[in-house]
Amino acid sequence: MSTADLVAGVMFAAVVLYAVLGGADFGSGAWDLLAGDARRGASTRRLIDHAIGPVWEANHVWLIFVLVFLWTGFPVPFATLMRTLAVPFWLVGLGIVLRGAGFAFRKYAPTLRWARAAGVTFALSSLMTPFFLGMITGAIASGRVGTGDDSSTAWLSPTSFLGGSLAVLTCTFLAGVFLSAEAQRIGDESLAESLRIKSLAVGAVTGIVALVGIIPLRSDAPTLSDGLVGRAAPLVLLSAIAGATTVWLLARRKLRLARGSSAVAVAAIVIGWGVAQYPWILVDQTTIEDGAGAAATMTGLLIASGLAAVLVVPPLIYLFILADTNRLGSGEGVD
Repeated sequence: MSTADLVAGVMFAAVVLYAVLGGADFGSGAWDLLAGDARRGASTRRLIDHAIGPVWEANHVWLIFVLVFLWTGFPVPFATLMRTLAVPFWLVGLGIVLRGAGFAFRKYAPTLRWARAAGVTFALSSLMTPFFLGMITGAIASGRVGTGDDSSTAWLSPTSFLGGSLAVLTCTFLAGVFLSAEAQRIGDESLAESLRIKSLAVGAVTGIVALVGIIPLRSDAPTLSDGLVGRAAPLVLLSAIAGATTVWLLARRKLRLARGSSAVAVAAIVIGWGVAQYPWILVDQTTIEDGAGAAATMTGLLIASGLAAVLVVPPLIYLFILADTNRLGSGEGVD
């Protein structure tokens, strides 16, 4: 394995962490949006504030890590991505900013009207961000990035829309599982039961969309499709088993255990995507080795990632432990 492969592996590990941890945060916006009016949705929104308040911005560290590593370690593919996919990248950035503003400002809104506006902003941008991240993933997977056609519409493909739809559904399902477990932990059995039933429905829809999505994937992203049914097949199977296990655990009301299996399901399919796409960084256009920067740069990135593992990861783990054991209070957010 080359140094470039190691750097790409470290970078992709951050993608997996962002998909699982950030996905659970983003998905909470869907439940906020569907909670109902101020009276009916109060308990759900309090739960969301309680669950993600201490960590709602901390998970963006993984996205920053990925972008910095991509920019530094693979400068030419990075430039191609930014040029071809400028529109969805700008929309992702806008979504992240609006989501943070909406979540923070609704706590201090002077009137109910302004609180509702901030809440809607938080909810809609929480769906907007993973949708366009999914579209970016789909554009890369379909081989449309790096072809020389840097049109602003290169990201509008069946695979892109499938990626965006699955990203939103997966985040919603993941958040539903986590929130139902949190409601059960704090003793709100009624809310836990409501979220459990709705999460089962979202899980069913997600599974159907994933199965139906196989059809356009075969013709629109053949390299990815061949990889998923080839060397990445064990990971796809693991994701399917973990997803089915999550549904079974939800049906049995074993909600805390369902959190673990749902995280495995998401992590396995994201890792499967990476394995299926290997050795391409831009599918069918640029390999990891060809797109890598100077050898000294790659070595420096590996050293930096080692330092980050020592200096950043342990405090983040401790933060999540404190949040999970309710030792941070309500929290106003961590930037």
